[in-house]
Amino acid sequence: MLDVSSFDLNAIGMDYIRDPYPTLRALREQAPVHRNGDGSVFLTRHADILKVYQSRAMLSDKTEEFGKKFGQCPLHTHHTTSLVFNDPPYHTVVRKLLASAFTPRKLAVFEGLIEGIVDRLLDRVEDLGELDLIDDFAKVLPTEIISFMLGIPPEYRTKLRGYSLAILGALDPVVSPERLKAGNEAVTEFAEILSDIIAHRRAHPDGAMEGEVLESLIFGDVDGQRLSEEELIQNCIFLLNAGHETTTSLVGNSIGILLGAPGEHRRLIDDPDLITSAVEEFLRLESPLQQGNRLAGEDIDLGGTLLRKGTYIHTSIAGANRDPAVFDQPDRVDLSRKPNKHLAFATGIHICLGATLARVEGRLAIGGLVKRFPKLAANGDSAMVPLARFRGFATLPVRVR
Repeated sequence: MLDVSSFDLNAIGMDYIRDPYPTLRALREQAPVHRNGDGSVFLTRHADILKVYQSRAMLSDKTEEFGKKFGQCPLHTHHTTSLVFNDPPYHTVVRKLLASAFTPRKLAVFEGLIEGIVDRLLDRVEDLGELDLIDDFAKVLPTEIISFMLGIPPEYRTKLRGYSLAILGALDPVVSPERLKAGNEAVTEFAEILSDIIAHRRAHPDGAMEGEVLESLIFGDVDGQRLSEEELIQNCIFLLNAGHETTTSLVGNSIGILLGAPGEHRRLIDDPDLITSAVEEFLRLESPLQQGNRLAGEDIDLGGTLLRKGTYIHTSIAGANRDPAVFDQPDRVDLSRKPNKHLAFATGIHICLGATLARVEGRLAIGGLVKRFPKLAANGDSAMVPLARFRGFATLPVRVR
């Protein structure tokens, strides 16, 4: 059995990033509440992570922690201002404003938009025959959606995934000076672009298209409170990060799973109605977001282990989603798995705001690929994005005929 007694999340290497699951399995079995060298803990059991996420006393504010990690810089400003790393009352106000992007009416607009984008992309895939699924398909869909939501002009769209990867990459447990530099430059450059876009929308509010989110964020208020310019810019960057890399990875990871499980791939070809439960299984098995964090605002007991107030907690979503206490044969692909209580979108007050939209994107994009190209197959060596907190393909060569 793999010995994880000396495991330290803050000292992981590429072996862990390439395949974290054996280590997570061993941690779950031997040390499910594992203490790292810096005193933080790493959780891998579903029940423990669920309890942490559902507790209002487990805090998301990382101002002090990010101050130590980043110092005063654009990355610190971004990650301490955006929705995901804040708590009520600020979190409540921002979440209510962002929720205006995900009303049933706007989701209906997005579904029609997504169908049109997917159809155009599938035509392009057919013309290509051989392609990199990530560059030529998976990253284009969320780029178009987020650009529509924020009113981003076409000339900037090719930069969006680079911004997202650079900013999110700085959240990994181990971050090089080069990655920090790239993250700071991405925040600065994208903030400047957004500042110009916001100024234009303020001056031309009637130019917003139905379904655009930016107008709601600029002019919306909650009990008389509006976002400041800084809060507005940083939460627009958050929307990019939350909706771009995760959707790209959902599509890429899903196809990667199918290519490695020909029996389940065949099931989905023969029964397209399986796509809804299949998306849930893809999210469980290869979660785009692999890891989260909380700060204990009070003492908490996790399966007999007491964590004291002030403990910094790392939550392994990937570990929870393969916990045999919750999932039968957790390493096996089962496209009809029910129930499927995965934590890919977290839960509690920080449950992913765009979960419904992500599911729609996944259902239409993955279902469309499988239905239209039943001969879809691998076509060369793939490579993963070299991040621990987020999991997805950097390249995935395929052929469709």
